[in-house]
Amino acid sequence: MRVKTTKLIFLSLLVSLGIALHIIESFIPFPVAVPGAKLGLANIITLLTLIIYGFKAGLTVSILRCIITSLLTGSPSSLIYSLSGAVLSLFLMAFAYFYTKGIFSLVGISIIGAQAHNLAQISVASIILKNAGLFLYLPFLMIIGLFTGYFVGLAVIMTQRILEKNLKITAIRGFYG
Repeated sequence: MRVKTTKLIFLSLLVSLGIALHIIESFIPFPVAVPGAKLGLANIITLLTLIIYGFKAGLTVSILRCIITSLLTGSPSSLIYSLSGAVLSLFLMAFAYFYTKGIFSLVGISIIGAQAHNLAQISVASIILKNAGLFLYLPFLMIIGLFTGYFVGLAVIMTQRILEKNLKITAIRGFYG
């Protein structure tokens, strides 16, 4: 009972941190003038949740973060974009983390997540706007995603080390952990 309560509290904190990072990121000017390009700070929380609590918890935290953030920022129309990016990103990061036997580092997994996020958002925008020409924009987002995914991966590694050292929280290696 105590373990479940502790896990629930920690997952609630992760959702809150994801929301806070998403909102803070909206105030940080992005140095590249490419519409839709972002640092993806909330993906730090998604990847941390995935490696600590597993796929189900990662999916729950991602979905809750997207829904609550869209309601708090007053932009429910952006929900479909952020949700599609978050879910596809999580699926591919989970596959890379749990099924590739350590081929990818956390930086590599984060870059995979960033690329998946960009692909999902361009796909959804293309479907909604009925304009396949939006895929011409994808290479620019993919290049930016290499750098932002790298940054997010490094942040996850550093945060994971701090959590393991101070809170005795360790990453898992089971898909339904």
